[in-house]
Amino acid sequence: MTATHGKDLRTGRSPWMSRPLRALPQSVPKRDLKADVIVVGAGISGALVADLLTDAGLTVILFDRRGPLLGSTPASTALLQYEIDTPLTLLTEAIGRERAERVWRRSKLALEALHERARHLAISADISTRDTLYLAGDLLGPEALALEAEARRRAGFEVSLVKPSVVAGQYGLEARAAILGHGNVAADPRRLAAGFLRNALTNGARLYAPVEVVGVESHSRGVTVTTDVGPVARADHLVFATGYELPVGVPRKGHRIVSTFCLATKPQPRTVPKAMPFVWEASEPYLYLRRDQDGRIICGGEDEEFADEERRDAMLHDKVAVIRDKLGRLMPGIDTAPDYAWCGSFGASPTGTPSIGAVPGMANCSCVLGYGGNGITFSMMAAQIIRGLVTGTGDPDADLFSFRRRF
Repeated sequence: MTATHGKDLRTGRSPWMSRPLRALPQSVPKRDLKADVIVVGAGISGALVADLLTDAGLTVILFDRRGPLLGSTPASTALLQYEIDTPLTLLTEAIGRERAERVWRRSKLALEALHERARHLAISADISTRDTLYLAGDLLGPEALALEAEARRRAGFEVSLVKPSVVAGQYGLEARAAILGHGNVAADPRRLAAGFLRNALTNGARLYAPVEVVGVESHSRGVTVTTDVGPVARADHLVFATGYELPVGVPRKGHRIVSTFCLATKPQPRTVPKAMPFVWEASEPYLYLRRDQDGRIICGGEDEEFADEERRDAMLHDKVAVIRDKLGRLMPGIDTAPDYAWCGSFGASPTGTPSIGAVPGMANCSCVLGYGGNGITFSMMAAQIIRGLVTGTGDPDADLFSFRRRF
């Protein structure tokens, strides 16, 4: 029995997969292993957890059933935002103003920490800062959008309300009211994750792949892991960073799997301004897009409840056609023909917030489940919270994302 539920996480090809990446050192264990912490999963979440834990002086072992960066990470469109999927006004209705503002502020702090650490480590991943336009839609119309802007300003975020005429005239988009925000980050998600993972390995982490974790025995003194290749690994603590392949025994309350569909156009740097902001809609489901460093438009949306991989993959052609149509109306004058098309599965929760922390009923085991469109931002938040949990220093916002919280 595997320790996680296996899934085919994506299909198609993203631009990041066409760019060469220096191989990461990995092997299959020949003998039993021991470390302070075992991390299951070597995508962006596992990379960040391993990076911060090794930086704290802990010994770390990583296992991955496929190999590093071969799960959901290459399917990310890497719009690294602090704005979470659930608007602040609606999150306030769901969990109260004080908690909602804390969630949003912590998301902003996590994104800033991610950017700062990537710069400190000199990670080369086409990283740049971007503004964001949040367009009125069927979730928040113009009046509700104005209330959302006021709520964000009250919580300490520097935003402004932009008139439809300005959205059309200054940004070349369909004329809609929008909130203009600042300080978000664009990146190549595969190279970004590789940079953090490489630094963890430099600090002594050991990566074993392809290795399947087939059993986890937790007890008061630590954790024992069995693998499909034979050797056993022991540690004081274990962290599941398996993305949307949920670990057996982890609570599933409110969790669901959603499929999203994406395209990347041909490069058109003369048509698409280099400083183009991120764009997404206050709609359900919403369209989201950005420019990459080559002048492509990367656009996704048309989310669907996940049924199975075969059904999801069969929808790719028709979904991309719908996205092309919406993109053409939103950005008149650009060539919407796709150079790349892909789809992937991600987790969703009732409030769009992640679940991070100790797994109830599993001593010395923690889990990272980053929900919604903020997966990479939430991965950094999770790494910080897990570091506090494992080292005993704690984290002031751990209660917001605990598996025991009320969504």
